[in-house]
Amino acid sequence: MINKLQITFLLGVFMMLFSGHVKAQLQQGQLVDGIAAVIGDEIVLESDVSEQMNYAKQQGASNTDKCEFLENLINNKLLVYEAKKDTLIENQSARIKEQANAKYNQLLSQFPDEKTMLAAYKFRTGYEMKNAIEKIDTDTYYGQAKYQRVTEKADVTPNEVTDFYNMYKMQLPEVKDEISLAQIMVYPKLTEAHKEELINKLKKIKQDIQAGESFESQARIYSEDEGSAANGGLYKNINKGQMVKPFEAAALNLQEGEISDPVESEFGYHIIQLVRKSGKVYDARHILLKATPTDDEIKTAKKKLDSLRTLIIDGKMTFKDAAFRYSDDKRTKFNAGLIPGADGSSKIERESVPGTISYELAGLNKGDITTAFEDEDNRRKAVKIVKIEEVIPAHQITLETDYDRIKQMALNKKRNEMVEKFVNSKLPTTFISIDGRYDSCSFKANWKKESIKK
Repeated sequence: MINKLQITFLLGVFMMLFSGHVKAQLQQGQLVDGIAAVIGDEIVLESDVSEQMNYAKQQGASNTDKCEFLENLINNKLLVYEAKKDTLIENQSARIKEQANAKYNQLLSQFPDEKTMLAAYKFRTGYEMKNAIEKIDTDTYYGQAKYQRVTEKADVTPNEVTDFYNMYKMQLPEVKDEISLAQIMVYPKLTEAHKEELINKLKKIKQDIQAGESFESQARIYSEDEGSAANGGLYKNINKGQMVKPFEAAALNLQEGEISDPVESEFGYHIIQLVRKSGKVYDARHILLKATPTDDEIKTAKKKLDSLRTLIIDGKMTFKDAAFRYSDDKRTKFNAGLIPGADGSSKIERESVPGTISYELAGLNKGDITTAFEDEDNRRKAVKIVKIEEVIPAHQITLETDYDRIKQMALNKKRNEMVEKFVNSKLPTTFISIDGRYDSCSFKANWKKESIKK
């Protein structure tokens, strides 16, 4: 029973699983193989089924029923197919294509050359690999969008939560050791001399471009933006509001071909060239020099946080107030610094706490605060102090201790039922063809009844 229950919950967040398995597929370069099923004009490859099974096994699932994994994929593909026909779901093909190019370039930046990367991922050409990334992102976007549209009104009452618990309490898994953590995080501030050094370097690069060097070549040489450097700093089809405000304000105030003076953003310092502007969409190139702090700048940030820690321990300031006033982490500063867990609650499985933080917490108890330590956040060096708010030993799930967790499980189940109902309503009018190798499968939905067998 418990395996079926876990599968139900996985279906409730199916796009996360789907995204994971197709990324594994991309890594192995398995693109040309047998067709397992066709849904409308969407295709499920045989490798898709194998990769979903492998991914689930890596996540600890014991189920090995190939038919069940195929049915999950058919469900997902039907949602993608319906999403593309839904006029209320915005067509993001241009953005997805540009995003795929950026991901390709980011991957390329991790290899000495394109040939080495393509060999590692088992693709024949860059065009083939870009198409694979674009297909993955397209399916992910449309699948998530339709899933949200179908389940947007899903809700559960307290009575439904209780009923769900009473029905499944004997099968619910034991909760592992958990911990609740709060943090105050700051990005080390650059000295004025360091800022001036970066700005002057960008000014020199701009002068070289104006003297005849191409923006593209200078971006490939100097830009520290992994997503665009290999592509000459180019981002295409940028929608207004997509980039950080300082970047967008500078770009949209330029004439086509014009290059900005150095611009500061949360990522560092840029010079930007507007390539094309059409309505609310534009193309731009940029060269980024990251605001990477020096050892001395990191030490200064640590001293600041250690001083805050002393104030908190001495009772002169609460951790909540300090997080609100001083933390640079927008995700947690307005919530007393609480770090969200995988399920959205403040509880985190001890074994999933990142290694850097786990090391700093060694030997500490509830209420203790670490000294300031260096970490990384959003690919930027950061300094943190972390407080242990609560320690929750391993236990069996109960309504008294885990109401929010049980509520989310019940909500996922209801969402899954809504998706199943939607899928069943589309079966009579959707072309479905399932390969004969799956003739022995007993599907939950009437796929076989509606399908045209090969």
